[in-house]
Amino acid sequence: MTSVRFLPFLALILILLVAVVATPAAQAVVLEGIGHATIYNGDLEAAREKAREAALRDVALQYQANIQSHDTMENGVLTESRLEVASSARARDARIVDEYRRGDLLRVTVRADVSEGPSCGVGRAADLKKRVAVTGFPILYPDQARVGRIDDAGEILPQQLQSDLRETGRLQVFGATTSRLFQDLLNAPTQQNFDNSLTNVMQVAREMDVQFVVAGVIRDLGVSDPSAWGTSVLDRMQRGIGMANQNRRFVADMTVFDGFSGAPVYQKRFATEAQWNAGPGASSGFASAGFQETAYGQAVGEVMAEMSSAVQEALACQPFITRVTRVDGNRVTLASGATAGLRPGDELNLYRSQQFFDSLGGTPELSDSQTRVTLRNVHPDFSNGEMPLSGGEINIQRDDVAIIW
Repeated sequence: MTSVRFLPFLALILILLVAVVATPAAQAVVLEGIGHATIYNGDLEAAREKAREAALRDVALQYQANIQSHDTMENGVLTESRLEVASSARARDARIVDEYRRGDLLRVTVRADVSEGPSCGVGRAADLKKRVAVTGFPILYPDQARVGRIDDAGEILPQQLQSDLRETGRLQVFGATTSRLFQDLLNAPTQQNFDNSLTNVMQVAREMDVQFVVAGVIRDLGVSDPSAWGTSVLDRMQRGIGMANQNRRFVADMTVFDGFSGAPVYQKRFATEAQWNAGPGASSGFASAGFQETAYGQAVGEVMAEMSSAVQEALACQPFITRVTRVDGNRVTLASGATAGLRPGDELNLYRSQQFFDSLGGTPELSDSQTRVTLRNVHPDFSNGEMPLSGGEINIQRDDVAIIW
């Protein structure tokens, strides 16, 4: 039985997928691409659509493709080899100009006007609201938070991040700001399984039924010169005339994890430094009015806005994935519905999720069932649809996934 690894497989298809749009584009060229598909159970239309998508990927690669190879070495041994293929092409007026069938194999030739376009965020998935959980950002050195009494930063920061993401209206955001994913804050989030996954991320994602988990660690809240905050007359005089270094640092690591595999899809360190010019007793918390009035508070606010934008940009390039919660014959129930943007008539690709006895704690492997579910009834938090075959025939069952690119 052949299995395909989750993240590389999804990433490869996602970056190759070309959106067909109706708006005109500058400097377009006409190209032809060839795609193949297998006809299952006489369903010619489904095979034609898959062959057309393959032909469009061929067109995109002809127009412009970037190929990068990434190898990871540990102690002189190759532990990971990854090939990334990306295209930033946009196609319009795509049409099938030739079709050839031989037995159950279908070949189509597509001609399209192709021009430069975005590499992601233009498909149907861009219109859907992915489910995201934001967990706590524990403070690595709590003693640093005593100045200004901002020891609540570990909960207030993710709460603010959660609020900013919710206000965009592009995501379904759930709060778990009292939860912490990492036991070893100093090395977080590098303490992972061999397959680059975090089992506690997958557990949180499953319990909250989300696609992504945002987590982080506040690594530095310290003042640049602790002696500048002395209580002596000289210390106060130096602060009053601006001779003391009153700067304060802010450093936070943020990681966005895929909830189905536990693997990170985005990671970055955010940092700033500004003057902590709060008077005695003026600040009583990370989000207090006194905190926000300081130059330091304003600088931190700008960094938090960058963190929110980074999450949105990272998730814009990800497919929409939801779990299969029930299979009854050819009827399928999904864990997402109208609040995610799904509508009756939407089609989602079904993938089998598999784990093997020799890696039960590892990343689930997905294999394409070559089948789609068409939604018939959409409720706020779940939806029902139909497949052309029964679940037993194609081995689709609970905890498999449905995907829209």
